[in-house]
Amino acid sequence: MDKISVVIPVYNVEKFIKETISSVVNQTYENWELILVDDCSTDQSRLVIQSFCEELIRQNRIQPNQIRYIQLEQNKGAYYARNIGVKEAQGSYLCFLDSDDLWEKDKLSHQIEFMKNAQIAFSFTSYEFADEEGNGTGKVAKVPKTLYYKQALKNTIIFTSTVMFDLNQIHKELIQMPNIPSEDTATWWTILKSGYQAYGLDEVLTFYRRSKGTLSSNKWQAICRIWNLYRKIAELNVIQSAYYFCHYSIRATIRRL
Repeated sequence: MDKISVVIPVYNVEKFIKETISSVVNQTYENWELILVDDCSTDQSRLVIQSFCEELIRQNRIQPNQIRYIQLEQNKGAYYARNIGVKEAQGSYLCFLDSDDLWEKDKLSHQIEFMKNAQIAFSFTSYEFADEEGNGTGKVAKVPKTLYYKQALKNTIIFTSTVMFDLNQIHKELIQMPNIPSEDTATWWTILKSGYQAYGLDEVLTFYRRSKGTLSSNKWQAICRIWNLYRKIAELNVIQSAYYFCHYSIRATIRRL
């Protein structure tokens, strides 16, 4: 059974992190490691994580080294925390999970089976939006079967907490995220532009928690971030950027209706 590495960047999430960790611990797929990278939280995240992990070990729900906690010395952002997690990953497969999102218990088992059956290097799944309490809202983002680079420019459907990579096919260096807003989308574009294809598993296996005040909840900032990606990452001219941006806007609006 191949090991799956799960990377969670942590920053001031004392309210949510136990629930997010539990969604990994409760997976039906058992051979995983969880890497928590704390980007200098100023709340009680560290104490909550350490206490909860000790409790899980006492209950024999995890092995002593199955969850690793890394404390960064300087706050550098989620991109840097994820990159450290990727470097530390020891598994054959890699997943990202944001610190306030949740997984269905069969997420890992279904996705790795999907990838192995078709020898897929890069996959992502459908997801459901959730409220601040983690309850599904009924709004589901369904994914296409495949996604190429130019299709991805029109459709930012790939959500970070749903992706899985086969590290035997994709080198870690290609998954390193840049220091730019919407670094996750920039990374998916870079991978796809290099020649890979992303495959969608149309099962709702992730809950995307949309908390008040989070970056993803600010629509104007999201618009500016995507436009910046077209100009700086995809290196498109204004006309090309406007063309893809129109497609992005329509699809993003439909996803949230």
